[in-house]
Amino acid sequence: MAPSPAPLATDVERRAEALDTMAAILPIDRRDKLAELLTDADVETLRHLVNEGMGENTLRALTSDLAYLEAWSHAATGSPLPWPAPEALLLKFVAHHLWDPAKRESDPDHGMPAEVDRALRDGGFLRAAGPHAPDTVRRRLASWSTLTKWRGFDGAFASPGLKSAIRLAVRAVPRPHRRKSTKAVTGDVLAKLLATCGGDSLRDVRDRAILMVAFASGGRRRSEIASLRKDQLTIEAPVKGEDGTPLPSLSIHLGRTKNSGASQDEVVYLTGRPVEALNAWLAAAGIDGGSVFRAIDRWGNVSRRALDPKAVNDIVKRRVAEAGLEVGEFSAHGLRSGYLTEAANRGIPLPEAMEQSRHRSVQQASGYYNSSTRRSGRAARLL
Repeated sequence: MAPSPAPLATDVERRAEALDTMAAILPIDRRDKLAELLTDADVETLRHLVNEGMGENTLRALTSDLAYLEAWSHAATGSPLPWPAPEALLLKFVAHHLWDPAKRESDPDHGMPAEVDRALRDGGFLRAAGPHAPDTVRRRLASWSTLTKWRGFDGAFASPGLKSAIRLAVRAVPRPHRRKSTKAVTGDVLAKLLATCGGDSLRDVRDRAILMVAFASGGRRRSEIASLRKDQLTIEAPVKGEDGTPLPSLSIHLGRTKNSGASQDEVVYLTGRPVEALNAWLAAAGIDGGSVFRAIDRWGNVSRRALDPKAVNDIVKRRVAEAGLEVGEFSAHGLRSGYLTEAANRGIPLPEAMEQSRHRSVQQASGYYNSSTRRSGRAARLL
């Protein structure tokens, strides 16, 4: 008599344990939800990518996109993603995500069906209303293609029909480019945020360190801040300040980043107040190894696991609100654009600022300068 198949709960628990073994390299929130959603093959693919040494930021993006794609497939077709996906399914994905709101008013069947929309929202995968940004759709299709290749299949991602569908959909509904953070968190804004966390509570000490480290290290991405580990920090010789006073200094070894080469170890430096703020947090939280920035529960207990990248954005948003600023105008990404904008305001040459922000091209770095700063700057007032 053949043994009965293992119950679903056992499969879910096994996948949850497999995901948890990757948590140090691939911080994932809602682990149990992902364990229910992803298939055994999905988890095995992620484990393979971890073992291959793929960059952490790329892995996080692939995992996020894979979770969304699986959730959409279940909602739209009632089944997990097929590998490889037929072209018809790729076209359905485009039709569900790139649609015309005006046409939707006269044709309720245009765009994403209401039941699919509801299922994705109930699962926490869909938040914004309306069609997706074209870049988001392209990125998820690119992730889908990458995962298909890693599974040893060829997909229809380069088919003329798919390219044409995306091109026509984008052309039909033009969207203005929107910054990830409407306004940059420049020095004056950062000062207001820091003033809201000037107390001695663990949250104040942690948030002060997060804001100062993220900004001063070149405007680090929230994923880089959330995944920062103690072994990435190296104490350096003190740096002499303008008045001759020695200032504490340390280096942060970022490893491979979004903009680095395959084997390049990106290094940035902190000096002075940000180092003091970071040391104060490590001491207050009793952290001597592992993740640097962690969650704090309602009773003041510090978690052993890394802070989720989304939590970094939530912290910035909360401090923005407490500072009396408009929450919708700022996000964690504003620290990145703010660093470069502040460097320009202080007359620091862009190449020097790029050494800290680790951008690869002047064109890419200059794109973070806010239009408002350029509009009121001297370059726009030559006559």
